Amino acid sequence: MSKPFSQRFRQIVFRLVGTLVAGLFYRVKTFGRENLPKAGFLLVPNHMTYVDAVVLQLACPRPIRFIVHQSIYRIGWLTPIFRLVEAIPISNVRAREAIREAAGRIRKGEIVCIFPEGELSRTGTLVKLRKGFELIARLAECDVVPVWLDGLWGSIFSFEGGRYFLKMPKRIPQIATVAFGSAIPDHTADIGLAREKLLELGEFCYQRRPELTGHLGRATVRGLKRRPFDEAIIDGMDGRVLKRGDLLAASIALSRWIKKHCAGERVAVVLPPGAGAVVANVAVTLANKVAVNLNFTAGRAALQSAIGRGQILHAISAKPVMKRLEDFPWPKDVFRLEELIPELRPKIALWRVVCAVTPAWLLSNLLGLPRKGDRKEAVLLFTSGSSGEPKGVVLSHRNVLGNVLQFGSMLNLGREDSVMASLPFFHSFGCTVTLWYPMIGGVRAITYPTPADVVKNAEIIERYKISLLVTTPTFLRGYLRRAEPKQFASIKLLVTGAEKLPRELGEAFEEKFGKHVLEGYGLTETAPVVSTNLPDPPANLPTDTVQPSSRVGSVGKLLPGQAAQIRDPETNALRSPYQLGMLWLRGPNIFEGYLNELERTAEVLSDGWFKTGDLGRFDEDGFLYIEGRLSRFSKIAGEMVPHETIEAKIVEAFDLKMVDERVVAIVGVPDPAKGEALVLLAIRDLSPEKVREHLLASGLPNLWVPRTIRKVEKIPILGSGKLDLGKCKELALAR
Repeated sequence: MSKPFSQRFRQIVFRLVGTLVAGLFYRVKTFGRENLPKAGFLLVPNHMTYVDAVVLQLACPRPIRFIVHQSIYRIGWLTPIFRLVEAIPISNVRAREAIREAAGRIRKGEIVCIFPEGELSRTGTLVKLRKGFELIARLAECDVVPVWLDGLWGSIFSFEGGRYFLKMPKRIPQIATVAFGSAIPDHTADIGLAREKLLELGEFCYQRRPELTGHLGRATVRGLKRRPFDEAIIDGMDGRVLKRGDLLAASIALSRWIKKHCAGERVAVVLPPGAGAVVANVAVTLANKVAVNLNFTAGRAALQSAIGRGQILHAISAKPVMKRLEDFPWPKDVFRLEELIPELRPKIALWRVVCAVTPAWLLSNLLGLPRKGDRKEAVLLFTSGSSGEPKGVVLSHRNVLGNVLQFGSMLNLGREDSVMASLPFFHSFGCTVTLWYPMIGGVRAITYPTPADVVKNAEIIERYKISLLVTTPTFLRGYLRRAEPKQFASIKLLVTGAEKLPRELGEAFEEKFGKHVLEGYGLTETAPVVSTNLPDPPANLPTDTVQPSSRVGSVGKLLPGQAAQIRDPETNALRSPYQLGMLWLRGPNIFEGYLNELERTAEVLSDGWFKTGDLGRFDEDGFLYIEGRLSRFSKIAGEMVPHETIEAKIVEAFDLKMVDERVVAIVGVPDPAKGEALVLLAIRDLSPEKVREHLLASGLPNLWVPRTIRKVEKIPILGSGKLDLGKCKELALAR
């Protein structure tokens, strides 16, 4: 039976008025309309804001019938609107009735939309999907079309900042991107596949954000210009303070000098974290050159290789640093910062005035900075070489800006917050999180030359009331031994990376300091942050469900704008996201390739997807579990054997507790009979018989028991805190 004319007219008028009003506040870019079936189908979007339905209807050429939770449907002033657009109310009591009605509408050729998360995300990420959409699709025998809405998190209708509505809009109109994915047949549509496809659409939308095409230098100028009288850097060595405007002026003056005196595309920076290192890095970038922070803890051969491959002719350092690095293979020209800065003081004073009166866009133009950096090289880092010769990792402007945007949107730190910047800038976390994020994001950075001096670092954390500490389990052990609980009172977020966080270490730290240790995951090639656990968001209403943002044993959820696949390690065939397999990633933070190594790049990059080298899996809530690098597995008699699992069982069985230091390491060595054999390195005397007995009693198979045990003085560790796999193998093979 057709609707009365008056009802259809009211619906048309309401949709038209709604579209016009929404159009004043939103500019919607739509992709994938060609993917919409002509027959009825089920639409499944992500759910970030109160206006998602309006934005979806703006993007869709046909009317959408929304399924709305009864508690929202019954809000007095909304009920007439929902009735007018014939929304379908759903609740736990009338779920079956709503599902049947939705299926019936789809069979009649309509588009029905259900938000599969069942609630608004208060985390900015996709929360747990529910099975209701599967039931509707099966009953209606219809296609399921995933759709992603991007650009709305951060608007007044989202929970960004821990509240709805009560905040200033960042821009009007808000730019929103909507991408409709390919239809999924009803018999294959399930939670795992829907989540995977939604994240792929999210990555597609994120890559189209205009800010990602920008230039790192321009973003830094904007960031430093925003609050020029705020403190940018406090040097923990001498308490020297650099305000954001002063830092910008000094960096510009030095950048003009670099542009005049430094030939070539790249300039090395050989300085520990400090005001000088920050100024040098910003100056090189403002000169439109590539800063290469060299790992001065690496061996001479590795450094010579890096300098040669990077075609580095010039370096910026300081006399005290050069004195300590007697064996360093310095390039052709080395410029000492303590000599340059006094010489440039008159120009710094002039630039301070220019910066004060010139808008950021005009200042960037005066400096000759390109409007677009996008996929051009911005930063060159060399990997720690934990499993071989260090590789040159080319990070583009898109990579660094993308990662700063990704985790910046999740951290919710403000101008009153500060970051502990003691990780070296040649470390990927140090480079992006403690160098570029504070410059662009507006938080204060407190520097110290080394993270290894945990006593001094703890004093600085207490003195300057630091909010964010990014560290590694190796340095966390030092804090546990030598720091006092009161020194960590100001910490809001304590994130570890670079190596797996032993559970007993996290528990011991939380017991002593009352701070939950949040494990994250990243790689140099991912610029670097991929995922991190975070504190759970607060509830907006007493009835709100808990939306977990952390889970023990996981490395958290993927940061926004990334897609992931789990593939077979040998055949690359796709696996369920819940199965263990090789983790592949795609997103704006995926690097451009290895420096001058096309073959090696082709091995890990394929159609934008990056092979991480790590074996992992996801749970139904989207938390990522990393079981270890492929290099930390041995293939024995055709079976993949995880080294870290065996290490954890040995630590537990012998009550070794790797809190103070690493006490064991499993290494795979060649074996003619089974392919590989396991060798246990231990700093204590362990009986082979007892090891075997305990491992078998813990449920591990006989194949996983190491046959050889070697006592060593110390387990080899790199400066980054990672296991030095090369030296471990040498010890394992030693006769």
